[in-house]
Amino acid sequence: MGAVYTQLSIEERRRIERWRHANVPVREMARVLKRSKATIHREIKRNYFSDECMPKCDGYYGAAAHLMAADRRGRQRKLIRYPQLLRKVVERLKHGWTPEQIGNRMIYARAKSPVSACTINAS
Repeated sequence: MGAVYTQLSIEERRRIERWRHANVPVREMARVLKRSKATIHREIKRNYFSDECMPKCDGYYGAAAHLMAADRRGRQRKLIRYPQLLRKVVERLKHGWTPEQIGNRMIYARAKSPVSACTINAS
């Protein structure tokens, strides 16, 4: 089984923000946080705050980065993107089905967009 990935916490993002202001190298940030340097680069790139009206405020801010990441995760959830799929899952849950039964039944029935038990549990 592969490595378990955890999202960056708000504390980690605030540390990255402070280190960016202090010009600490990304390699050192990654070593201290025990993360890949690619993770740190990607975090800074994805969650860099930029506003055309206030260019002096452009930069990486830990709290803003945390909100942007949470918003992105929320929009990407399968049951949020497909309301009809959510209705099917909720209906089966009301009838006493477990998330594993729902996911396996969708795979067996070759549903157009099956959903895993992990996705149901996370919602």
